[in-house]
Amino acid sequence: MCGIAGVIHRDGPSDLGTEITRMLQSMKHRGPDSTGYALYGPPDDLIIVRFMLAEPKEYGGFGVEERLERNRAEVESRLAKIGADVATIDSATGYAFRATIRYEGELKPLADYLEDIPGCEVLSLGNSLEIVKDLGDAESVEAQYGLSEVRGTHGIGHVRMATESDVDLASAHPYWAYPFADVAVVHNGQLTNYHQWRRRLERSGHRFQSECDSEIIAVYLAEKLELGLTLETAMKDSLDDFDGVFTYLVATDNELGIAKDEMAAKPLVLFESDNLVAMASEEMAIRALVGREVVTRDPFEREVLTWQV
Repeated sequence: MCGIAGVIHRDGPSDLGTEITRMLQSMKHRGPDSTGYALYGPPDDLIIVRFMLAEPKEYGGFGVEERLERNRAEVESRLAKIGADVATIDSATGYAFRATIRYEGELKPLADYLEDIPGCEVLSLGNSLEIVKDLGDAESVEAQYGLSEVRGTHGIGHVRMATESDVDLASAHPYWAYPFADVAVVHNGQLTNYHQWRRRLERSGHRFQSECDSEIIAVYLAEKLELGLTLETAMKDSLDDFDGVFTYLVATDNELGIAKDEMAAKPLVLFESDNLVAMASEEMAIRALVGREVVTRDPFEREVLTWQV
């Protein structure tokens, strides 16, 4: 079933981590297996790298802590070899890490080089985006990663109910548009021409971290943006190119958008005020955010909407 949510503030940063947690926790019934956030703060001069070195279920097993320490040292070594200067590197969990680096090269060689380390997966790269995801509900993930301290302008989130794949962090949403900076997607639904588009994007030189169709949407849109299209145009193109039943949210460093397929069967409600735009699979999530009854609307079939910070 799954649930998605998004928030964008047009008057500056807010307590974004707490806000999206409230929305996602209210929809825990739609996805108790994992929770994920794509959070956007004001652009940083440094590149922010979110990566993991082991699945949560592996952590604490025999020999895993030693391997994690060894692989963390290898990450720092490889960052230095590729010309990145590490400013900070921290971990809230022991298996998921946040680093800030000074780096002027292309992101793809950097991400590929890190992912050559056994067990290493780069969750996000950018000057604004940070993807945080883990097993459990929103309140437990917020507490584990200290997200109540995170301020930002906009973000998207996802609660997942595992149906066709494992309950693990690799299958959790959101997905970063590897290797494009600051683009992330969450979605509810299914692309029926997923394999066709995956093969097409792979022939263009892209690689994928998962079997999830949300990742296909993210890379598709990011490639269009790289070619100079606006986010709105790229999203409208996606409605012609993707088959299936789906509603998705996409975020970039300064924009947030929603799109519904021509059947509009996957739910999404929208609330908009002078300074705040919020959207979610259920109205209760928006009430959890603003703390009162609200008037919402359902986007129409094939409707694409975007907002800028």
